[in-house]
Amino acid sequence: MSTWSTVRRSHHSVTELALPVTSDDKLPAWARAGRVGWTWTGAARPAFAITPGPGQESVWDYPRPPLLVADSREVVVRIDGIEIARTGSSVRLLETSHPPTFYIPRTDVAMSYFARSRDGGSLCEWKGECTYYDLSIGDRRVPRVAWSYEHPFAEASTIAGHLGCYANVLECEVEGERVRPQPGNFYGGWITSEIVGPFKGEPDTRGW
Repeated sequence: MSTWSTVRRSHHSVTELALPVTSDDKLPAWARAGRVGWTWTGAARPAFAITPGPGQESVWDYPRPPLLVADSREVVVRIDGIEIARTGSSVRLLETSHPPTFYIPRTDVAMSYFARSRDGGSLCEWKGECTYYDLSIGDRRVPRVAWSYEHPFAEASTIAGHLGCYANVLECEVEGERVRPQPGNFYGGWITSEIVGPFKGEPDTRGW
């Protein structure tokens, strides 16, 4: 049975979310296959990992299976200076080698700007089936700028209906700090000064 684990945390306060676990026999075959064979699981940092300084976190200490934590810091998302989300109730997902992903409650998102994408979804072995959202503002339409897990696996149930946002398109801040996007064009992690890598998404990191 796969379980979600714990992680060494930085200076800010977070609350780990105690969630039910989906037994392996209830998972689809693709999810069971995706959960095995990982080299890095947070048990030990690889030699190439950057050593975190005071108040920092290493993404190589994050567990796999990942961890969900409630985060009360102010998160703001804008596009072209127009605010489309603001919350103090995000959920941060921490997985080995990845910068954290912030999931924002829809009650704190201006959902009138968003529409479900018709370009298909994707699958995550830890969370389930992913749905993407396009953004329309004025005459501008930006495809697949956000995503959501409408019916996630039991251990990810806290993020059901929350929205994750791509920082390579949107202007995303955590406590006033502008975040940098996770490398690559698929993963949606947010890089801030509190975390160190290197990060999955760079060339030749697919197996991380």
